[in-house]
Amino acid sequence: MKFLDQAKIYLRSGNGGAGCVGFRREKFIEFGGPDGGDGGRGGDVILECVDGLNTLIDYRYAQHFKAETGHHGMGSQRTGGAGKDIVLRLPRGTQVFAEDNETLLADLTEIGQRIVLLKGGDGGYGNLHYKSSTNRAPRRADKGWPGEELWVWLRLKLIADIGLVGLPNAGKSTFLAATSNARPKIADYPFTTLTPGLGVVKVGEREFVMADIPGLIEGAHEGSGLGTRFLGHVERCRALLHLVDGTQDDIALAYKTVRAELKAYGGNLVRKKEIVALNKTDAMTAEDIEAKRALLAKASRKTVHVISGVSGHGVQPLLHELMKLVDRQRDPAKEAA
Repeated sequence: MKFLDQAKIYLRSGNGGAGCVGFRREKFIEFGGPDGGDGGRGGDVILECVDGLNTLIDYRYAQHFKAETGHHGMGSQRTGGAGKDIVLRLPRGTQVFAEDNETLLADLTEIGQRIVLLKGGDGGYGNLHYKSSTNRAPRRADKGWPGEELWVWLRLKLIADIGLVGLPNAGKSTFLAATSNARPKIADYPFTTLTPGLGVVKVGEREFVMADIPGLIEGAHEGSGLGTRFLGHVERCRALLHLVDGTQDDIALAYKTVRAELKAYGGNLVRKKEIVALNKTDAMTAEDIEAKRALLAKASRKTVHVISGVSGHGVQPLLHELMKLVDRQRDPAKEAA
């Protein structure tokens, strides 16, 4: 399925149905009178957060969504039926913005969450509503109230437990493929990953969701490389796994470049818990591994895990550390303890 994390669509709720001007006329009925019913209410536009979706591709080609108009009132005091609602099924993590792409209207973060974004118009009154002791035969009926319409932006921010960050070609896709059933594209050139990918990582009988974020380069927060578009997915991750390619020359610069972009983007990304790992050690000598591990530890001020996504060296201990970190993030009480 093609990944799409942004779409612009048009929404309109249903108009209310018109009221009816009607009079009762039956044989052998001496007194008739007004009996026109009210119009039905227009349908609502409802957003629903559902499981099993991780893309907005459904809204790439179908961009106009309109709820049903309420049915008109009829004689014999019959009220018109309500118009059918239209329900937009959206993946978890979808944000809905107004046409200016800045005003947040809704944020779907829980499966089963339902939000009525646009309400349908009320139905108009029939002439029965206006009957009174001084107005015995009203001939007034109202049109239904119009529905609401709106252009909105849908923006998906994938929700994952762990976000994989690093420079292009740091081995993020290889690590995701080695630890989950995800099959991202893997090649020996930068920017192989053009869209975020999700994988479920099992650690014993437990599991967590890991997101492979496309590589960041210097100036990404200003639009360089793949730009800021995919940095938003990092916002919804509970914690980060920062992979650094051990075969490159300047380990410290590689780490600091990514951290600088996270800080410049904002959104409290730099405050997220982070685990640092030196990757691709299968192509390094023992002396190089120890020297670069020490440099990376000094630059990051954190314990550095030495791993190889290709050979699997050091991967399982790292996954257990990630699982512990996820458990603490899921349960704040454990974090406080």
